[in-house]
Amino acid sequence: IPGDSQQHYLVRMEWTPSRSAGAEDAPELIVEQLNRKQNQSIVFICPASGAKPRPVYTETNTTWIDTKARWNGGDPSGWEWVEGGKAFLWLSEKDGWRHLYRISRDGKKETLLTPGNYDLANLERIDEKGGYAYFLASPTNPTQRYLHRVQLDGKGKLERLTPTDQSGTHRYDVSPNGQWARHSYNSHLTSFAQDWVKLPDHSPAIVTDGAVAARPVKQNNVEFFTITTDDNVTLDGWMAKPENFDSTKKYPVLFYVYGEPASVTTNDVASAGRNRLFNGDMAKAGYFYVAIDNRGTPTLKGTAWRKSIYRQIGRLNIRDQAMAAKKFMQQRSYIDTSRVAVWGWSGGGSSTLNLMFQYPEIFKTGISIAAVGNQLLYDNIYQERYMGIPQENREDFVAGSPITHAKNLRGNLLYVHGTGDDNVHYDNAEQLVNELIKHNRQFQFMPYPNRSHGISEGAGTTQHLSTLYTNYLLQHCPPGAR
Repeated sequence: IPGDSQQHYLVRMEWTPSRSAGAEDAPELIVEQLNRKQNQSIVFICPASGAKPRPVYTETNTTWIDTKARWNGGDPSGWEWVEGGKAFLWLSEKDGWRHLYRISRDGKKETLLTPGNYDLANLERIDEKGGYAYFLASPTNPTQRYLHRVQLDGKGKLERLTPTDQSGTHRYDVSPNGQWARHSYNSHLTSFAQDWVKLPDHSPAIVTDGAVAARPVKQNNVEFFTITTDDNVTLDGWMAKPENFDSTKKYPVLFYVYGEPASVTTNDVASAGRNRLFNGDMAKAGYFYVAIDNRGTPTLKGTAWRKSIYRQIGRLNIRDQAMAAKKFMQQRSYIDTSRVAVWGWSGGGSSTLNLMFQYPEIFKTGISIAAVGNQLLYDNIYQERYMGIPQENREDFVAGSPITHAKNLRGNLLYVHGTGDDNVHYDNAEQLVNELIKHNRQFQFMPYPNRSHGISEGAGTTQHLSTLYTNYLLQHCPPGAR
């Protein structure tokens, strides 16, 4: 395969199928190659005989290219073959949306199967005999997911199969013939439910195995909202209100953040509004609990939204979060701006640090867990995909790293890291701690010996972390109306 072996990744490969039933084709591999910057993808057909590989598909981008399996449930193979091995299906964002294409095996013919201004979230089933591709999408609400289908010849229209009266987040295990599906769904109003349905009309199937009836969630104080910042950026969010809310009083607020290209926080699911680390009930304690997704998060808002964060992790996402928090509080006179806290884990821990350091006038208390303190120390595949290569634009890595801004800490900071972190190396913590010490910034630090990124190993660890988290929040961002 052409290309410097030290400056390229081979991210997907598998044996190709025979091109027709009973055929005895010479064995071949299909391989996807990414360059180190991950902005050029080339698909090669490689004869096992050692003959020269044939490029059949090439794509370039000014930012990055997501490998197909990231949007197909982590499928490690990476391809769905059709037409008896004469073509394969491929996901690409090259026209501004995440769409499904049919690519001929020789690369000479390409057909867009999902035209329109919407993103395909997950490919659920290819029913070649019936002529349909089934997938999750949500063209009108990026916080939700619904089953759709299109014809494999690219000539039909988008069909939504999930009933319109079942709002929320849906998943399907569609049968190979496309006639049945195990269906599960939930939302901020409905707990997890599961049933069996016939397709395409989504009518109930007479199957009771594994069925779980829908029921209202116990905590129904969650509201979804959109907010437009002073930068004219509109963001999705949810908030969980305190019990017995009184708009004439002032309440503390805790923001939950992630903010990077690996995850979102505002999906419409039953767990929205819940805080797994807080010992007790945040609503009963008297907190507002809020999550907002900034630009650059992998939500269904198009390629421009998702890739606007390129070379700007630690800056663009942080400004979006800060400006959204500011606007949220300006619009709600019952928020006590002296009791504003923020927390996050991993990428959310990094966002928490940056918010505390870059916007200390907004965020008064922060709890950061397993954070990347210095982007130059993190996983090169992840960080270079979204930030470029340090040898070319090191200044962007530096500008977005919490350690660069640590000297600006003014509020209350609890910093937590496992010394055996297998994802974010513990050196991140040591460098950041040293920088805070250098500038005489006072904070609380909790290293968990030999714990990995999830900080769950060892007797009592989970309860200890939860107690630490809860006590710190109660002390430095006191609950209740005033």
